[in-house]
Amino acid sequence: MITYDRPEYVRLSLPHLLDSCTDDARVWLWHNGADAATLAAVEEFRHDPRVHRFHHSPTNAGLREPTNWLWSESSGDYLSKVDDDCLPDKSWLDVLRRAHEDVPEFGVIGTWRFPDSDVRQDLVDRKLATYAGGHQLMRNHWVQGSGYLLKRAMVERTGLLAEDDSFTSWCLKAARLGFVNGWVYPFLPEDHLDDPRSPRTIYHTDEDFLARRPLSAQKTGVRTVAEWTEQMKRSAHVVQAASLDLREYSGWRQRGRSLSKRIRRTITGRAPW
Repeated sequence: MITYDRPEYVRLSLPHLLDSCTDDARVWLWHNGADAATLAAVEEFRHDPRVHRFHHSPTNAGLREPTNWLWSESSGDYLSKVDDDCLPDKSWLDVLRRAHEDVPEFGVIGTWRFPDSDVRQDLVDRKLATYAGGHQLMRNHWVQGSGYLLKRAMVERTGLLAEDDSFTSWCLKAARLGFVNGWVYPFLPEDHLDDPRSPRTIYHTDEDFLARRPLSAQKTGVRTVAEWTEQMKRSAHVVQAASLDLREYSGWRQRGRSLSKRIRRTITGRAPW
């Protein structure tokens, strides 16, 4: 788990993660930043016997460094990251590990962070596949960077996160190596607290949102709760509609999408996902 600058979330997500752990799970806890209230919230739990390792970075080291810390120094057969704004279903580890054990080709599989109203069943059905043990997966070449479970073999073959990698681009690298990624189906829910539709969100007004915008909202130019909600809805549609043709994510096709996004940002001040 990576924590940063949101004590309200930490007091929900960290004990929730600890309580969802199976007996053989180890929690590695990385805290970014010097916010006193958030650090105090972390300190309430960091000596819990289920916390195996703890690291405090006085500056915000982001996500890549703590992810690589876990991947390179741990020895578990399965790896995950849960952000401090996410509450995965209590059964998430059991369900995802069982799927991994039954299906060797699974790479990274995840919990689902969008509400039922965002689900387009016609799009989901096009990408559903059934595997050994009756496991179903809505295939997609990447999942969100929280509430997932991946095989260590995936890291051994794909490598650590490079400086220019996002989690999405890293998942795409693994997909090109033959790993099958996506979301178990029926979807296993994750309460994404940064979604304004979550009952536990801190974003109730535009003032709340502007004061503590997520990094992704800053990067895409989103400034209001309504705009952020629409971005959440768009993100849900994108992953359901995304092509399974890996050629779509490299070469001229990828360059075309990047150019289109830059143009939208120039014209509108926003570059939605």
